Amino acid sequence: MSAVIEIVEYNPLWPAMFQSEKSFLESIARKWIYGQIEHVGSTSVPGLAAKPVIDIMFGVESLGSSREAIEVLQHGGYCYAPYKTDVMHWFCKPSEHYRTHHLHLIPFNSPLWHERINFRNMLRSNNELASDYASLKRGLALRYPENREAYTNQKWPFIQKALKQLRAESRSRG
Repeated sequence: MSAVIEIVEYNPLWPAMFQSEKSFLESIARKWIYGQIEHVGSTSVPGLAAKPVIDIMFGVESLGSSREAIEVLQHGGYCYAPYKTDVMHWFCKPSEHYRTHHLHLIPFNSPLWHERINFRNMLRSNNELASDYASLKRGLALRYPENREAYTNQKWPFIQKALKQLRAESRSRG
């Protein structure tokens, strides 16, 4: 059984926790970094309530070329889980039952890469959107406290709508 979903108030230590883990990842898996390592997810948005789990997006050249990184990351304390294997290599740390970090190895500049960066940036720049997202997450955590898959899937329509609006605004500008 995995950990219960809990939404907590923003912790100003989250950016430092990301930076520390980024340095650790660079020290053990530098050879597979392609592009950047990004802090994504709700803990990357100042002031946003979130699950207290640091989401890290690690750019790779391709899923195939980064397959060897799985074993290295496991030796570094990450638990590999074959989740959405067509678009990422996914890990949690330190265990499935108690998570402090999620790590997503994603091809740099892929559609998923851009979706995550764009949504994060929208939340950082739009307080109303961030507030609505926090309310949604709190409600979903109450509704699905032990079902991470349902919790995640129920957030997707909100994210899709926001990204669709961003694309429409980009087209109208130019």
